[in-house]
Amino acid sequence: MPQLDIASYLPQLVWLTISFAVLYLLVANIALPRISEVLEKRSKRREDNLARAEKLQEEATAAAKAYEKVLAESRSTAREQLAQSAEIAKTRTEDAINALDERLGGEIEAAEAEIVAARETALTEATAIAAEAASLAAEKIAGLKIDSAAAVSAAESARKAAT
Repeated sequence: MPQLDIASYLPQLVWLTISFAVLYLLVANIALPRISEVLEKRSKRREDNLARAEKLQEEATAAAKAYEKVLAESRSTAREQLAQSAEIAKTRTEDAINALDERLGGEIEAAEAEIVAARETALTEATAIAAEAASLAAEKIAGLKIDSAAAVSAAESARKAAT
């Protein structure tokens, strides 16, 4: 085996040094700059992404605050409109009830007046009918001829005494 031959140690060490030096120069001048360039790009991209994420987070927070503010304003406006609508509905309902009360009050008064008039008419007719019936009964039963004015007067006094 040539590796174990002591006479070939020196050339092997020289070639090892040359190979190591060439390999070192290739790695130091070609591979490491490329690797460090890639690492720098990744680091810069990561920092940019973090900065962008922070900016987007701030924008999202601001948008959420604006949304909450608009939502609160909308709720407030809706409550006000609801209260106004309820007040308008209450006023309209009260007006309708008052108008209905007035109309029904007028109708009730008119109906009561009609009832009083009908009662008076009925009593007057009943008085006339009673006077005529009493006159006919007195004539048939007792054979007395009673004046119609006297019969009406007697029926009216009987009606007044009854009421």
